[in-house]
Amino acid sequence: MSIDNDVLRGGLHVSDELLGTILPIVVYWVYSGLYCLLGGMENYRLHTKKDEDEKNLVTKKEVVKGVLLQQVVQSIVATVLFAVTGNEGDSEGNQHGFLVLVRQLFVAMVILDTWQYFMHRYMHQNKFLYKHIHSQHHRLVVPYAFGALYNHPLEGLLLDTIGGALAFLFSGMSPRASIFFFSFATIKTVDDHCGLWLPGNLFHIVFKNNSAYHDIHHQLYGSKYNFSQPFFVTWDRILGTYMPYALVERPEGGYEARPDKDCKDD
Repeated sequence: MSIDNDVLRGGLHVSDELLGTILPIVVYWVYSGLYCLLGGMENYRLHTKKDEDEKNLVTKKEVVKGVLLQQVVQSIVATVLFAVTGNEGDSEGNQHGFLVLVRQLFVAMVILDTWQYFMHRYMHQNKFLYKHIHSQHHRLVVPYAFGALYNHPLEGLLLDTIGGALAFLFSGMSPRASIFFFSFATIKTVDDHCGLWLPGNLFHIVFKNNSAYHDIHHQLYGSKYNFSQPFFVTWDRILGTYMPYALVERPEGGYEARPDKDCKDD
């Protein structure tokens, strides 16, 4: 089953490039909105609602403003990127089949993971960058879904936008394939910050890098560990920054991701 180059909606032509730019933003707010509706499920939260209200150092209004700013920059870069590359990937994408698409998506995942691991880790190691840039994201000690992309604008540009551009360019994917890749990466990133551990969540089953894994990193004792995002934990394991954890039920309901004691004491 193929998709036409332009999607018709009420007589309006919507190009793959426009969808690749806009749809991940729409997906971000729709998917995080669903988690907001589930936020009251205390029996599945990794932190209590009280902790979320008291420990976080930024208001939700400021978080929304910060995310929207990043998405504006993201849209501008995507528009320029698609304009520069044109439709070079379309003919190849139509000529080859499903296996080529799978290969492109996997390569893009590896590139994005690699870029974000080393940039993310360096922003923790460099005291200036952490204090003035990356610490903004860690104002969310208790992560929640729509705060996933709450970053300093420069960090958003370096980690997410440029990382995504590199993944797009070096994987050789078409604008059409990028619609699926960036929408999936957006859903995965939101899920990692959702603050919930829901039974049957496929992301928790398929990926070791999940909401509990990333929650460890947002705690003070985990700031030197679990840098990997958004898909795999490979670089953490290879370079010794992997912090294992146990998911423990809290007596009052919900869960707590507890780090391995040896790592916590390190």
